[in-house]
Amino acid sequence: MDEIQIASLLKSSELFPIPQGLKLSYGTAGFRGDAKLLESTVYRVGILSALRSLKLGSSTIGLMITASHNKVSDNGIKVSDPSGGMLSQEWEPFADQIANAASPQELVSLIREFVEKEEIKIGEYKAAEVWLGRDSRPSGESLLRAAEIGVDSVLGSVSVDIGVLTTPQLHWMVRAKNKGLKATENNYFENLSTSFRCLVDLIPINGNNKFEISKLLVDGANGVGGQKIEMLRGSLSNLDLEIRNTGRDGGVLNEGVGADFVQKEKVLPLGFGLKDVGMRCASLDGDADRLVYFYVPSDSTSDVKVELLDGDKILSLFALFMKEQLNVLDDGKEGKQSRLGVVQTAYANGASTDYLKQLGLDVVFAKTGVKHLHEKAAEFDIGIYFEANGHGTILFSESFLSWLVTKQKDLTTKGQGGSEEQKAVSRLVAVSNLINQAVGDALSGVLLVEVILQHIGWSIQKWNELYKDLPSRQIKVEVPDRTAVVTTSQETEALRPLGIQDAINSEIKNYSRGRAFIRPSGTEDVVRVYAEASTQEAADSLANSVAELVKSFLGSS
Repeated sequence: MDEIQIASLLKSSELFPIPQGLKLSYGTAGFRGDAKLLESTVYRVGILSALRSLKLGSSTIGLMITASHNKVSDNGIKVSDPSGGMLSQEWEPFADQIANAASPQELVSLIREFVEKEEIKIGEYKAAEVWLGRDSRPSGESLLRAAEIGVDSVLGSVSVDIGVLTTPQLHWMVRAKNKGLKATENNYFENLSTSFRCLVDLIPINGNNKFEISKLLVDGANGVGGQKIEMLRGSLSNLDLEIRNTGRDGGVLNEGVGADFVQKEKVLPLGFGLKDVGMRCASLDGDADRLVYFYVPSDSTSDVKVELLDGDKILSLFALFMKEQLNVLDDGKEGKQSRLGVVQTAYANGASTDYLKQLGLDVVFAKTGVKHLHEKAAEFDIGIYFEANGHGTILFSESFLSWLVTKQKDLTTKGQGGSEEQKAVSRLVAVSNLINQAVGDALSGVLLVEVILQHIGWSIQKWNELYKDLPSRQIKVEVPDRTAVVTTSQETEALRPLGIQDAINSEIKNYSRGRAFIRPSGTEDVVRVYAEASTQEAADSLANSVAELVKSFLGSS
């Protein structure tokens, strides 16, 4: 690093002193906190993003300013790698170091050391490019300016403000740009509407499923997702949308609304009530990377109940549809059958896992956290992953997608354009375009759910009957040292303290359809207990018994 670069960094970093006592850690959600305290962090992540672009041969990097489902006064920042995926875990320790550097001198020293270790060349004209996006939070604009100054302080780096976006839009655009494809917001919308229309055109027409297109009510969480789905609505045929909680009517982002609120509290979002009995409803989260469905059952009285269809239910619907298409292909395919895999975490409801296994699917478990699920799903020809919170997507391997596209052309050339095999191939290719393969995306997710329900002629009530969730309970146990608990990579069993898993297993045996596990929190001295059983009373009892075991093995704070 030459003297000009060092002077540029020292000068710009003095504009953004780190707040007293601020200590941050980069995780799946990037950095998050009170927006008023984040200017120095966002500036520094701007520098990191420029260095990441330089390291990866001038690939475009994405930088998103959002705090997803957090309250409106919070904000955050996360980095998208060229693939559209999350920042490589190898760079997370560097992110932590520079975010917490106490002075401009310490910051520059850390950057110089890292640049030398990673052999990053700085100074060439327009050698790095970082695309900046933000959600609809009021604090986003000033934080974006800090990110721009961070990027531009690395010589030869260019920042591009691409405006107010959902998080998945930014990830999609970065992925498309690095693949040499058209990568504007309009291209994103065009991609969604074209592939959706293609799937609609391929809906089988027979006497059994004359599916009447009923209205879908969408809760936009008073965030950017509600605004973007309004923009998309005009280009969608075969979909009747009514969008509520767009944020334009004075509603507050994530306050009593949004997928996180509906899924965790199991209550209706604001603006929904008895008038919506039996209607199909979907809820996006604040930055539109999570999606859940729900409806008000017909037996609701003044005490309005909600029937929730969470990420597990969405995954099951997607898996059912994808398996149906692959079955048609595999019947006519010589040699190795295509590998369809489903990835869940230990928190997935046991009833959903049982259902997926009954379908004959390959179900694997990954550690909690989207990056672990994504990694595991990438091992299959088609990998589907979802967390119960509604974050998930479908991945197609490059080799399988290439095979599909070739197969589609071959069948058309051979005059088999209308065959069942050709339709199945075309549906799979359309799904690969519709679904956001970079990251979970509520907008593409809602379109895929809607077209699958039309395809099979199901109401939301019929979909909900796929399986009945087992009652569950989660408990947090405060402990002196959470690192005393070590689990298997899938987090379904505890390896330490020695003997605790045997004790948990003995407890589980006392309950019909019982299942329980423990895992240490990633951020606080807490051990999380999850239990499920055939009744709510039994699930509560099992969770409490396991919590007592944790206290007896580890002590309690």
